[in-house]
Amino acid sequence: MATRNAGIAFACSALLLAGCDTFENARGAKSILALTRGPSITDAAAWAVNEYNANDRYRGIMILANQPFGGDPVYMQLYVDAITDSDSGVRAAGVRGLALHGSPEHVPLLIDTLDDEDVIVRLDSARALQRIHNPVAIEPLLARTRIENEENELVRAEAARALGQYPQSRIVDALIAALDDPNLGVNEAARSSLRTLTGQDFGVDIAGWVNWTKQSNSLFAARSAYMYPAFYRDWRLIEYLPFVPNPPNESASLPVGMSPAIE
Repeated sequence: MATRNAGIAFACSALLLAGCDTFENARGAKSILALTRGPSITDAAAWAVNEYNANDRYRGIMILANQPFGGDPVYMQLYVDAITDSDSGVRAAGVRGLALHGSPEHVPLLIDTLDDEDVIVRLDSARALQRIHNPVAIEPLLARTRIENEENELVRAEAARALGQYPQSRIVDALIAALDDPNLGVNEAARSSLRTLTGQDFGVDIAGWVNWTKQSNSLFAARSAYMYPAFYRDWRLIEYLPFVPNPPNESASLPVGMSPAIE
């Protein structure tokens, strides 16, 4: 009995640490296990197509996109439709769905969202283009690395990271130019992509990079495989409980559509 009570006490403590919203959303729950379970897939699907509530559409799409079966055709169409939604949060959810399950054929759609009026949508679009390989994205990504085209430094940095998968001399030139960006995050993203593409590292020394490109007979002879940045965070206490999903951590990987061989 003591062990059982201790277990219940631990579960309650974990739920308290998860935040007051957990209990607010759990009114009517009939057990501790009911408190730890999320909405059903049926609920999520209904929310995702609720034309009267943008918050429901956002929640439903995000839940479905993070399921193992989230790449099924019916859900892919849901993400495609979402990127033209009137609500920016729903558009961002659609972009994230395509980032997780899309293929090179979806890149033109993601290119369109790089011009979205909402910065979060643009940021998610740049990150999505790190995960899916299609050379048609090069010009739009190049444009987003330039401060005159993109005011947000996070978007410029993610665009610079995405360009690290395309071994072209004009991209090297653009990334060297990005080393002069006033934001250090953009500088570091450009430097990282330059290291991947060339195998060299001159830090943020623009003159050093320029001199090397002038002297090199083959810019990409020492390049390494491009791996998109992966999401990772530590486990929260509640996630150690039975029936609570693990954190959605990933392993870095090649973009979809990119050959594993370095030519």
